[in-house]
Amino acid sequence: MRLLRLYKINKVLLQHGLDELIPDRWLPWYARLGRSAQFWLRNKHPDKSQGERLRLALQHLGPVFIKFGQMLSTRRDLLPPGIANELAKLQDKVPPFDSELAQQTIRRSLGVQTLDEVFSAFESAPLASASIAQVHAATLKADGRNVVVKVIRPDIADTIHADVELMQTLALAVQRWLPDGKRLRPVEVVEEYRKTIVDELDLLREAANGIQLRRNFEDSDALYVPEIYSDYCTRQVLVMERIYGIPVSDVDALLAQNTNMKKLAERGVEVFFTQVFRDSFFHADMHPGNIFVSRENPQSPQYIGIDFGIVGTLNRDDKRYLAENFIAFFNRDYRKVAELHVDSGWVPSNTNIDEFEVAIRTVCEPIFQKPLAEISFGHVLLQLFNTARRFNMVVQPQLVLLQKTLLYIEGLGRQLYPQLDLWQTAKPFLENWMKDQVGIKAMAKKIHANLPYWSEKLPDMPDLIYDSLKQIKQLPELQRQHFAQQQAQHRQAQQQMLAGIIGATFVIVAALLPLHLSSWWYPALACGTGIGCWWWALTRKAVV
Repeated sequence: MRLLRLYKINKVLLQHGLDELIPDRWLPWYARLGRSAQFWLRNKHPDKSQGERLRLALQHLGPVFIKFGQMLSTRRDLLPPGIANELAKLQDKVPPFDSELAQQTIRRSLGVQTLDEVFSAFESAPLASASIAQVHAATLKADGRNVVVKVIRPDIADTIHADVELMQTLALAVQRWLPDGKRLRPVEVVEEYRKTIVDELDLLREAANGIQLRRNFEDSDALYVPEIYSDYCTRQVLVMERIYGIPVSDVDALLAQNTNMKKLAERGVEVFFTQVFRDSFFHADMHPGNIFVSRENPQSPQYIGIDFGIVGTLNRDDKRYLAENFIAFFNRDYRKVAELHVDSGWVPSNTNIDEFEVAIRTVCEPIFQKPLAEISFGHVLLQLFNTARRFNMVVQPQLVLLQKTLLYIEGLGRQLYPQLDLWQTAKPFLENWMKDQVGIKAMAKKIHANLPYWSEKLPDMPDLIYDSLKQIKQLPELQRQHFAQQQAQHRQAQQQMLAGIIGATFVIVAALLPLHLSSWWYPALACGTGIGCWWWALTRKAVV
């Protein structure tokens, strides 16, 4: 099955002429030979541009590849404009599936005979279509509210599972055979990805994520999360409030309504850091197809987020280490950054701190306090990879979603407001967050949070203190008894061992006596004595 899927992927890539994207000089001789051997797989789309061929190939291969294309589409600084524009179509313009199949899924999931029982209006033509689902506009019959209905693509789970199984096989090969295999931890990374993309197939889980995000940003001016109508949600169908914002990728429309682009970009950074560090619950699929901007109040623009199938969380330790790393970086304290990486276990404990500090400074200083437009992300990425390899930096699978989201945010900032100083925008937020975590205010919050527990336990405190003091008073006597018991057990063990040795000696003597004496009763007496010694040693009760 995996070999068949691998052949299909290879076939699609070659039939779309994607091998032409890699110069021959970059390919080893065996790769060129293998390509020539597959002479029957020729480019079937020579009339199309490279970007269009890449998009069509990713569409054909399914959700895992489409999501890769979505991520690439946000990095216009790394791709030619033609390819970036084509990949941007993967965000919400994937070819839809049959509307009748969508309606059948909705009827079956909601347990109704006709859609008229739930919706007073339902648009057959989808509003948008993505890799895993498509959405239709509708109006709820109960209260007349305008909604969108999200429906999972039929049979999409089989394709996803096949691709993930193939990725797991390739990850095992990478981990075993490549020099950096263990450091990159590909098996754990693929496992993290498997959990996130499989979760995305369950729209009940997405509904719960959306409700949580909406609660987290209930009164926020920076982010609006549409209402989820959970009474109409199932594993395959999700019903949500319809929004009418401007796609964040439509920069011309944003400028036309005189949107404050600087404020918009800064609020994007604010939303990201708020989700990660305040809530430890962040939207991890923030490509432009899932982000809109409200048409209200362009001078104080508000984001609108949709599609909550993939969310990320961080534990307390990772969150604290990340915040301290960011703050140390913003303060140009590269020594602290190096020490934090060692303390957290992200680099080996025997790393030379001085050399590591110099390497971090070499990467970071050239980009510090520069606007996004002046930073060559490709160059920085290459330097980071080289530094990670040199110091044997271990990939942290639990942070992969966060790193992917950071790529989205940084790419979005480049599109909206290239003059954005990411460092100065994020630094005050993180400094305030750290003060809340370690200062007097944080201590007061923790006391307030634990107050119900302590108020419940407070009446029992005198008895607990009395019992503890009583146990402390009895401790010397208990220690004396324990020591005496250990001595008795030691003496008993010695006696049992001695009896065993004596018994073995008598048995050996009993075996040797017949060689020198004709009388039988001396050997019998010796053998009986030896067996008696063994029996005494085996049956003696242990000292308690």
